[in-house]
Amino acid sequence: MNKAIVLLSAIAVGLSGLSGCANMTETQKTTGTGAAIGAAAGAIIGVATAGGNKGKSAATGAAIGAAVGAGGGYLWSKHMEEQKVAMEQATQGTGVSVSQTADNQLKLDIPSDVSFDTNRYEIKSNLRPILDRFATTLNQNPVTTVTIIGHTDSTGTDAINNPLSVNRAASTRDYLVARGVAASRIAIDGRGSREPIADNNSAEGRAKNRRVEIFVAEPAR
Repeated sequence: MNKAIVLLSAIAVGLSGLSGCANMTETQKTTGTGAAIGAAAGAIIGVATAGGNKGKSAATGAAIGAAVGAGGGYLWSKHMEEQKVAMEQATQGTGVSVSQTADNQLKLDIPSDVSFDTNRYEIKSNLRPILDRFATTLNQNPVTTVTIIGHTDSTGTDAINNPLSVNRAASTRDYLVARGVAASRIAIDGRGSREPIADNNSAEGRAKNRRVEIFVAEPAR
């Protein structure tokens, strides 16, 4: 039991540390916090159900709980894997990144040279076939939810960048809705220039920061 208490104390310290990591994205913070909470719950269950070695059971339970907690309640199903494969095929050679996130979401990272012209939120022609295929995969798995997040570089003021990032997300949502995806499944947000992934001091870095991220999640049932 003493080992379990020590383990839980360490987890609590880890939680406080996660909340202070300025360089972590919101997704990373959520995943890390979920893992820590899951680990705490797993450790308690491990101790409660231990047959002999309670310290070892607590550690095992913590590891299992961390994996479950990091999942954030999302399921990586056969449908999700099929959608990932389909989008990898549809975006090959376009510069769009398709990946599975740590919390079991499908992520499409769409750079500015594919998505929108500078200071504009009208969808570019080379993004349309990608979104057409994406809409098809969404309609084939209607239990999923979608979150679209727009980003800008640091050029300009927040008064310009914040609504621009929201409008880009909204344009992407409206395009998908026009192709049969239920609007109730889609949430949008704009982060302006607040979450850069590259150095805004270079043209190349600013181009990477001007992007749209789309997350698809299938709730665990």
